[in-house]
Amino acid sequence: MTEVFTEKRRDVHNSSVPRVCVSCEARHHGICGVLREDELLELSRHSLQTEHQPGEELIGDAEDVDSYATVLNGVVKLTKILQDGRQQVVGLQFAPDFLGRLFASQSSLNADAASKVRLCRLPKSTIEQLVRNNPHLEARLFEQTLRELDEAREWMVTLGRKTASEKVASFLYLIASHADPTREVGGVSFDLPLSRTDIADFLGLTIETVSRQFTKLRSSNVIEVQNHRHVKVRSLEQLKGLCG
Repeated sequence: MTEVFTEKRRDVHNSSVPRVCVSCEARHHGICGVLREDELLELSRHSLQTEHQPGEELIGDAEDVDSYATVLNGVVKLTKILQDGRQQVVGLQFAPDFLGRLFASQSSLNADAASKVRLCRLPKSTIEQLVRNNPHLEARLFEQTLRELDEAREWMVTLGRKTASEKVASFLYLIASHADPTREVGGVSFDLPLSRTDIADFLGLTIETVSRQFTKLRSSNVIEVQNHRHVKVRSLEQLKGLCG
């Protein structure tokens, strides 16, 4: 069930900034980081923070768009469903990514919560009006679009040219460097946001191949895996070196 947070109290030290925004970890790195205080206050009046459980649909393919969202924490899985029901994972989004296609009337992808996800939902009309009036916000969204384009091209190389071992290492490095992992001496640890089936879809491999590559990485002491989902990477530099 979706849990809604509607608190809009202002910070006692700065009445121009809503308290919910002051305590937001994603605020300064996401789209809100370029808004003036009056714009932030106006946006907060229309925003809604929601929590979603793993597997919950956030946006449906071909669904009418009436809002956008900023990812506050967690991992969002973007997928495309073919006519025969086959699914292709086409991307992942992390905090503080902007979720949604600006100025689109309908969505072109499915977006699901890959892990427990918290979003700040923003009305479509409000965001689009802010973009028209604030060149800094327009530039911030343009930068994210270009970054996602660069990452998509990089992932094309991963899918088209890398070996199975390099693909799995690249996937683990992607999660370790984006999903706010727990920092530990000599490495990081995190919970995998995708099942083995989804990882296989994302990498263009079979489930058996993904499992074999995980076993090889464990045998080489590059990673530890607990309870099938919790991964500890001993050295990010070592893992990066295996990405090809």
